[in-house]
Amino acid sequence: MRHAQALSDSALPIFALKDVLQVPCPVPARDRDPSCLRDHRHRLRARFTERGVSAFPDYELLELVLFRAIPRQDVKPLANRLMESFGDFNEVVSAPEARLMEVEGVGQAVVQELKIVEAAAHRMARARILNRHVLSNWDALLDYCHTTMAHQATEQFRVLFLDCKNALLADEEQARGTVDHVPVYPREVAKRALELNASALILVHNHPSGDASPSSADITMTQSILQAAETLGLTVHDHLIIGRECEFSFLAAGLLDLPSA
Repeated sequence: MRHAQALSDSALPIFALKDVLQVPCPVPARDRDPSCLRDHRHRLRARFTERGVSAFPDYELLELVLFRAIPRQDVKPLANRLMESFGDFNEVVSAPEARLMEVEGVGQAVVQELKIVEAAAHRMARARILNRHVLSNWDALLDYCHTTMAHQATEQFRVLFLDCKNALLADEEQARGTVDHVPVYPREVAKRALELNASALILVHNHPSGDASPSSADITMTQSILQAAETLGLTVHDHLIIGRECEFSFLAAGLLDLPSA
C-alpha cells in the first residue's frame, strides 16, 4: 500500500497547467467575430427587414451602411462620431471625402460605402423625372433638387433643359463656385440650350448657408438669363434656390418678368 501511495504521489501531468493555458488559439483574436457582435448585427438587420427604415434612428441606419465597410468591428462608436461631426444621416453621406477622412476610424472603404449610398439616392430621385413631363411632376422635381443639392458645401448652378413637351432632356451642372457665390454666364446657358434643341429651361442653384432667400446678385443673374432666353425664343419656367429645408421659387415670388422697356 505504501509503495502504491508513493507512485500516486509522484505522478505528474504530461503538460504543466501553465503550458496548457498558453497554447495559442488557432484563430487570432483580432480575426474572430464575437458572438455579441454577430448578434447585434443580426438584430439590426432583422429589425430593418421586419419594420423598415422608419424604425431606425439615423445612427443605426448609419451602422447598417458601415457593416459592409468594416465587417469585423463594432461600428457603433464610428457611427456616433460621424453623427456628432455632421449632424444627421443626409449630412454624413453627402459630406466631402476630405472632411469624412478627418473623422477617426474613417478610411477609403467607409468613404466608398457612403458615396455609393449618396449616388444611389441621386440616381433614384433623377429617375422619377427623367423623360417625364416635369411641370406635372413638380414635387418629384423638388425632391430631386433637394437630394442632389441641399447638402452641397459650395454653390452649384444647374440647368434643366426641357423639350417642347416639357419633358426633361438633360440636367447639367453649368458652374460651381464658393460657399456664397457661383459664376454663371447667360451666353453659355443659351448656347447649350441650342445644342440640345431645348424649348424651355428650369434654373436651379443651392445656398449652402441653408437660407434660400435670393441675393441681389441672384436676381440680376436671373434677369440676364431671361433676356438671353427671350432672344432665342426659350421659356424659363422657374429659377429655384435650394436651401437645407426649403426652396425659393422666382415664379411664385413674381420675379420672372422682364422689366418693361
